[in-house]
Amino acid sequence: MNNSVCRITAVILLLFMYGCHKNHEKRDVLFQISTTNALLEGLYDGNVTIGELKEHGDIGLGTFHELDGEMVLVDGVCYRITSDGTAQPASNSAKTPFAEVTFFDTDKFMHQDTGMNLDQFKGYIDSVATLKNIFCVIRADGLFKYVKTRSVPKQKKPYLRLINVVEKQPVFEFRHIRGTIVGFRLPEFMKNINVPGYHLHFITEDKKAGGHVLAMETGDIQIRLDYTSELNVSLSESEEFSALKSTGDLSNELEKIEK
Repeated sequence: MNNSVCRITAVILLLFMYGCHKNHEKRDVLFQISTTNALLEGLYDGNVTIGELKEHGDIGLGTFHELDGEMVLVDGVCYRITSDGTAQPASNSAKTPFAEVTFFDTDKFMHQDTGMNLDQFKGYIDSVATLKNIFCVIRADGLFKYVKTRSVPKQKKPYLRLINVVEKQPVFEFRHIRGTIVGFRLPEFMKNINVPGYHLHFITEDKKAGGHVLAMETGDIQIRLDYTSELNVSLSESEEFSALKSTGDLSNELEKIEK
């Protein structure tokens, strides 16, 4: 009887350990909705809810149905930054046409109180995040001397291409403000699928404003990095996505949009 109990206990323990191991593996996956090329071409109809998106991560960024604002997902809460620069929690029923999320587990931690502009910040990340060909998730919290952001206005069909939408993008400036940078550094081979290089969004500490980062100067911040080596891309089954024929290099458009 005692031997049977021991065997049952051992089996339960092994199953528990296996389950924990599998759950840990699933945390190191970059989950992406659609592709940047589809977004560049003007496919703004959301087909995945925010509730579904949060099943795949607690940190990330993206946009919303009809391109209605910039997305910041941080600490498991999803925020919509509207075209007036204000942030508000997004409902779980809201939908997204493009997003990228993962579960954040710190692999590197740095405290940096030397002021850096955006290019210097990227260079610093490059100097410490030496695994160049896997995905690097970035979170920076603290004081920012200056942040310049943008959001995008809600669109109506027939949708304009993204390059045309951002020609009239509203821009916002923040000075001496505390907040959080959320973003990704992705390898060059992600071109046409996602944004190669850096893609960063900002939200203030009080979660009331933010946007897509265009420029910044850091103050006293804490930087955490998470290496992620797997990718899961969820593609739309819509007629619009099926009819998408663009397979060309849109990196020039993307570079203009990001800046």
